Amino acid sequence: MAEFSQKRGKRHDDDMLGSAVNFLLANARLVLGVGGAAVLGIATLAVKRLIDRAASSQDEDDAKAEPTSLEDSWKELSLLKATARPQPRPSPAAPSQPVLLPVPSLFAPEGPAGADPPSSPQLTSPGLLCLTFQEKLLAFERDHVSIPVSRVALAKQLAGDIALELQAYLRSKFPELPFGVLVPGGPLYDGLQAGAADDVRLLAPLVLEPGLWSLVPGMDTVARDPHCWAVRRTQLEFCPRGSSPWDRFLVGGYLSSRVLLELLRKALAASINWPVIGSLLGCLIRPSVASEELLLEVQHERLELTVAVLLAITGANAEDRLLVAWPLEGLAGNFWLQDLYPAEAARLRALDGCDVGTRQRLLLLLCRVCQGHPALRQLSRGHLTQVVLRLGEEEVDWAEEALGERFVQAVELLISSLERASLPCHFNPSVNLFASLCQEEIDNLGYVLYRGLQAPEGLL
Repeated sequence: MAEFSQKRGKRHDDDMLGSAVNFLLANARLVLGVGGAAVLGIATLAVKRLIDRAASSQDEDDAKAEPTSLEDSWKELSLLKATARPQPRPSPAAPSQPVLLPVPSLFAPEGPAGADPPSSPQLTSPGLLCLTFQEKLLAFERDHVSIPVSRVALAKQLAGDIALELQAYLRSKFPELPFGVLVPGGPLYDGLQAGAADDVRLLAPLVLEPGLWSLVPGMDTVARDPHCWAVRRTQLEFCPRGSSPWDRFLVGGYLSSRVLLELLRKALAASINWPVIGSLLGCLIRPSVASEELLLEVQHERLELTVAVLLAITGANAEDRLLVAWPLEGLAGNFWLQDLYPAEAARLRALDGCDVGTRQRLLLLLCRVCQGHPALRQLSRGHLTQVVLRLGEEEVDWAEEALGERFVQAVELLISSLERASLPCHFNPSVNLFASLCQEEIDNLGYVLYRGLQAPEGLL
């Protein structure tokens, strides 16, 4: 009986405290507004938890039933979200209810400086205040993913002009080395550019003599690396060393990507007069000295652009693999990295062409979300492309109406891949794209994505 009375007393105290909290928050909304009420709610909940812990001692059964601190945080977060949600304007017949000022739309365009303040929007429908995740995703795509056509055209023009200038320089500086036509490409040219984070790829192909070179898989070399290939010089008994202009770049009988990279890096940094070329093109061009890649930073009054110069080998075998010179480390330092971007982009186009799907749009959304989130920037376009390709092969609805569902499904696939620390390459399953991530990085990515799965709009 005494225990029952004690519980009733404690419940009565909790009710009194809860009533006081509700009264305090209701008046705080009136005086402080929604943001101030949310901050006050955090402080009130913290004080309430301190009072509860000091006033009552929990037995062993209560300790087992108590949720974890993470669950407490989720509950408090949901409570604060419910408290901070804007309420519709009350009718004049209810003067006792607190009156909220209208909140301007998040997606409203900003007016010019010095313009008159816009009139308060009329809240005609409750649906305007509670957009679905699909609607929020489409709004995010419109505001943060889409690039104006004029900027795309200007970027392509600058990249093409730089390609012509670099082509002329290579032919005059190294007339003995047969380079092919420099071709700009990449996500910007394939409609897969998300924001301004992706580089324009400028391929500088090497023209190799047929029959004098063969490709060796990286797994068949001492490097045991499935990412790369070795380019071996053959037919030395019939065409001795020195017969090919590329023989000067041989290391151990293989065409060295590292030596060629150093040659072109010195040329880009010291030999080319970029200030003069930039003045002719109406922009500022500077080679990046901090990166091991061959990068050109382009600054125009309307945009900024990064051009990645890639020494490439194409058509060296029947399968027409694309190999690029990349700053590899260790035993694979002189090998060539297999570039699967063209095959991946072509496969996405083919899949979307079959059912008028939204796989490419999903990839753009994922790339933009990860670019804008500091904790997710380690997820590159290559990682996200594998996720979309794996989902894209499934027979599911890929219409625009299902884009939000596919987005959540992609996040779930990323979480499951991080749990296994394995993300196989779509065109080369022996390559694990998560192999370069340490356990701490995997844990951080998994934690952020798991929280995003609870409320996907928080990732936008």
